[in-house]
This record gives sequence, structure tokens and C-alpha cells, in this order.
Amino acid sequence: MIGKGFLIGISIGMVLSGCGTKSKTPQETPTSGTIHISVDESYKPVIDSQIKVFNSTWPDAHIVVDYRPEAQCLRDLTTDSTRMVLVTRGLTPEEENFYNDSFHLKPTFGVLAYDAIAVIVNPANKDTLFDMKDLVNMLNGTDTRFQPVMDGASATSTVRFAIDSILKGNPLGKNVMAARGSEDVVNYVANNPRAVGFVGALWVGDRDDPADTSFLKKITVAAVQCKNCVAGKYVKPWQANIAWGRYPLVRSLYYILKENWSGIGNNFVNFLQYERGQLIFSKAYMWPAGMHFEIRDAELSK
Repeated sequence: MIGKGFLIGISIGMVLSGCGTKSKTPQETPTSGTIHISVDESYKPVIDSQIKVFNSTWPDAHIVVDYRPEAQCLRDLTTDSTRMVLVTRGLTPEEENFYNDSFHLKPTFGVLAYDAIAVIVNPANKDTLFDMKDLVNMLNGTDTRFQPVMDGASATSTVRFAIDSILKGNPLGKNVMAARGSEDVVNYVANNPRAVGFVGALWVGDRDDPADTSFLKKITVAAVQCKNCVAGKYVKPWQANIAWGRYPLVRSLYYILKENWSGIGNNFVNFLQYERGQLIFSKAYMWPAGMHFEIRDAELSK
């Protein structure tokens, strides 16, 4: 069960195991060497693809990645060993000052792409349309018809989004169950007719990915009341609905990099920000932040 709240973020007063940024090793260049990064586990499918393509171009640039809950990623960034994280928020001014004081550098950060939180139900569940009020009542424990499940008890970006953006700062109800990650959310919903899962949309959105195709056979992606549409319209967390601001549960993917020289970290960020990386985000049904993609209405002739 999930309690009344959780703590997320960086504790400015924490004691570090060795302050100061690790200096560049003589062997590392932008295209060779090793970097350790931590990534919000919600984004594992797309970041696995990004690293695979990056390594095909620079095989000597080794990216050692740990997929963790978002709060753990931010804690990792306060150590010397982790130079970069991919999470769903940037740094606060207080956190920037912390890194400047402790590591004598100012981390860079920015938005790479946009995705959404998908609401998923068991195929036997006939309720596949939800208003925002429905989600609020489900997550605060007022509506007990459903069993809501998330990708962790606390410290995940999905849990933080639910508290900040759906419940407007109020705690999750004691009825909310915690799975051990995104894949476990999907599996739990697939095996429990009353379950309603909250999971990153790319786990159920990439129809070109064999794993996601198998997930889609187990669950149904529900539609949520449209944010900028006429009354009574419901939309799913697909790419166009994210781009047009129709789907109400949209979030951003940020990079945060503490590297004040030209190393593998800067090279990887450039890769993610420009054409190839942005196209990989697009293929994963996310909305790229760094490239202009035009959306046009079209009609199919019979």
C-alpha cells in the first residue's frame, strides 16, 4: 500500500561521499571512454534504442545505464560516478546552487521530448472512458470500484505526476497498489479485471516493438477526457494528441548533465537533441521537443 505521501528530490544538506566533479580521464574523448548515467525506468524501451543507435556510430563510447525510480536518479547525480540523468523534471534554482557549491559547475538541462501517462485496464473491463474527476476519485480512494496500481510505492515519476498533476498536491489513497515497475503494472492489470494501471505511454504505444505489441494484447488503453476539445470527446495518449495538447496527462523528458567539458555526455545529449535521436523519440510515439514535425488533417478516400 502507498502511504499519505512521499519525499522526492535532492536533499541539499546531504553529505556527499567526496565533493567536487570527477575530472576527465586522459582516455576519454567525446567518442571513446565510459560514462555512467541513470534513467527513469519509465523510459527504458526508448533509451535502450537510443543507446543502441548511438553505439553503432561510436562503438568506443560506452554508456553504462541504470534504470531506476526518478528520485533515485536524482540522488545518483549527487555522486561523482553518475554524470548524467534522464528524468521528468529539470533542476530548481536551489539545486543548481547546490551543484555549483559542491561540484564547482552548473549542470545543463533541457527538454528532449514529451510523452504521457497512459491509463490501462483489463480487457474484461467495460469502463474505458475516464473523466479527470474519475481519476481523482480513483486515486484518492473515494471510488472503490477499481483497483488503481502504479509503478512503485513512492519516488517514481508516475507517482509524482499523479500527486502533483492529478491530485493537485493531495496524497494518494491507501487503496493504490504499488507494482515493482512499469512491466509489472501491465502484467497486474492483465491478470486483474478490476485493476486500472498508470504507466508511461511508450510502454504500450510503440506498435513496431514486439514487446509492446504483446503488452497491447494483454490490456486495453483507456481514453481520457480531452483537454482542448468539444465536450464529450475522449482521447488516448497517442502522439498527435500529445502534440496538440488534447491529452491531459502529458509530461516532459529532461536530460541533466554535469559535464563542463566535451565528453561522452555532451556527445550523447547532442545525439538525443538532433535528427537521429529525435526521430527515435518520434518512432517511440513520443513528441520530439527539438525538431519541427508538421501535423496535417487528412481524409482517406474510399
